[in-house]
Amino acid sequence: MFTIEHDFDATVVTLVDEGAANLQEDVTVCAFEDCVTVEQYDPRRDAVVRITLSLHQARELGAALHLPEGIYRAKSES
Repeated sequence: MFTIEHDFDATVVTLVDEGAANLQEDVTVCAFEDCVTVEQYDPRRDAVVRITLSLHQARELGAALHLPEGIYRAKSES
């Protein structure tokens, strides 16, 4: 299951892990004008862990999900 919310400065997608065993904490993806953040609560640290991707990195990640194993370079957007 996932939710999508449009806030003032970001689109927020929350991914909820549904299943039988080994459930993970929710993942929150926030798409801003200049970057994308991915957050997940880490119960071992009792803190939210955040990574920040540039828009270029986010596009490459999206493309990588649909490609076979290998090394790739995205075309520049000139």
